[in-house]
Amino acid sequence: MSLIVIAFLGGVFTVLSPCILPVVPFVFARSDKPFITDRLPLLVGLAGTFALVTALGVAGLAGAAQLSEYGRWIALATLALFGAALLFPSVADRLTRPLSALADRIVARSETQGTTRRIASSMLLGAATGLLWAPCAGPILGVILTGAALHGASWHTAAALLAYAAGAASWLAVASTLGKRAMDALKRSLGIGEHVRRATGALVLVTVAAIATGLDTRVLALIPGAPTNAIESKLVGTLKTKQAAHVQSQRAHIMRVSTQSALPVQGRLPSLDGATTWLNSAPLSANELRGKVVVVNFWTYSCINCLRTLPYLKTWAQRYGDDGLVVIGVHTPEFGFERDTGNVKRALANLNIRYPVAIDNDYGIWRAFGNQYWPAFYIVDAQGRVRFHHFGEGGYREAEDALRQLLADNGKTMPVHDAQAVQANGVQAAADPANIGSDETYVGYRQAQGFASPQRVRPDAVEDYSLPTQLPLNDWALAGKWNVGGEAAVAAGPQARIAYRFHARDLHLVLGPSADGKPVRFRVTIDGAAPGASHGADVAADGSGIVTNARLYQLVRQSGTVEDRTFQIEFLDPGAQVFSFTFG
Repeated sequence: MSLIVIAFLGGVFTVLSPCILPVVPFVFARSDKPFITDRLPLLVGLAGTFALVTALGVAGLAGAAQLSEYGRWIALATLALFGAALLFPSVADRLTRPLSALADRIVARSETQGTTRRIASSMLLGAATGLLWAPCAGPILGVILTGAALHGASWHTAAALLAYAAGAASWLAVASTLGKRAMDALKRSLGIGEHVRRATGALVLVTVAAIATGLDTRVLALIPGAPTNAIESKLVGTLKTKQAAHVQSQRAHIMRVSTQSALPVQGRLPSLDGATTWLNSAPLSANELRGKVVVVNFWTYSCINCLRTLPYLKTWAQRYGDDGLVVIGVHTPEFGFERDTGNVKRALANLNIRYPVAIDNDYGIWRAFGNQYWPAFYIVDAQGRVRFHHFGEGGYREAEDALRQLLADNGKTMPVHDAQAVQANGVQAAADPANIGSDETYVGYRQAQGFASPQRVRPDAVEDYSLPTQLPLNDWALAGKWNVGGEAAVAAGPQARIAYRFHARDLHLVLGPSADGKPVRFRVTIDGAAPGASHGADVAADGSGIVTNARLYQLVRQSGTVEDRTFQIEFLDPGAQVFSFTFG
């Protein structure tokens, strides 16, 4: 319920941001019409179309981006005709004749003919406006889309999406009502209703021209959006705080039960039939695993939090394998490239993972467990009952105590606990939580936050971007030619750059080579200089490196005092795909 309420408020505040300004004239153009038969259908059409287009993005349909882009031009043409109809009564008469004839055939001689035509016309206008509004998505919508991508379509996600659209539509309804009152006052006092109508039509045409030529982008780039972004970010923070509190309570519960002599039964091991294929093993089933203690780990190979849990999982598999422990990795992808089984095979070899891994590309096992987190692991006893679970990093000692207890319950003699520390190097080394002041940041427009280039993002289109004169902490920006997609930004030319002002010991970037697989050379700087001793595992001291395959790259590991730094990466070749920043 909290997500739905926050989504509604996020929709309200979206209307107050500069991003919404280009569609406002189309709403006010009908502010002098009756609410029920004209303005309400317009707002319903607007909210419905927005929800439909963004829902297509949630579903991951490959053509959603094209639909939004083509629909934008169709909408501009429709609204240009609408503006011309306001400006020139003869145009309005000609445009309404076909619609009137169609309405006459539908409603025959019904007494509600006029109302029906107005409702249909207003809803069509609202639908066209909704296509223009669809790219205007802030942090709240990013959270909704993230949840949908992780957990699949559900009534809860749909309700949050509709609440977001309803919040914006409700505020536009209030604004248009105030506009109607203002226009009514003008008509009564000055009798300039016809002039107002024509002026509104001219404003619509000017706005259409501005959007079509990109002038609105350049103008809006000069309007600060920070106030509303800050409000939305606070709402997102509230939501994340609630989620974090839930996870923390789960962890506290785990720590309490792990100290008890008997671990509680939390359910049964669900079916593993949802796997699309298996690596390092023949397909395994819940029945085949009876008699074994099983650790089921949900992960994905470009997730830094997942990578830092691997040393413990590999140690447990080796340490207790002869005692009847089976570790199973369930690889559930987040990004599109992680669905490529060849990429996963390469990752297993590079990470030296030898235990069975189920490829969960369809999220079948994920849903069977009702899982919501990367990483997450569940410990199952020899009778097939889930006895322990943990979300996120940490809790390794409690988890090992739990699996040792379940092995002992299964008749195995457990020696004195081995106090030898788990060794981890490179990206798998433990994070420095005391110095992490930056959060995971997505670059694709569906979930992006903190974007600071003066230019507004043009979804799925090549655009020239530039860096701001100053980059605040935890903001990032693009420079050069980029094509920003829903999931990643692609360097559309050589010397394309991305900068990030961060605070953490480690900076990682999920990168992919060009679409045709060609490697991409890059150069990294920290505060304008080569990283030197602060270079990451995938960068030389002079800052040079190369993207050879899609994965997480460690680019910075500060060797001295952790301070605010400005990271910059320049891609010397075109085609690099940039997905997300993570820190450690």
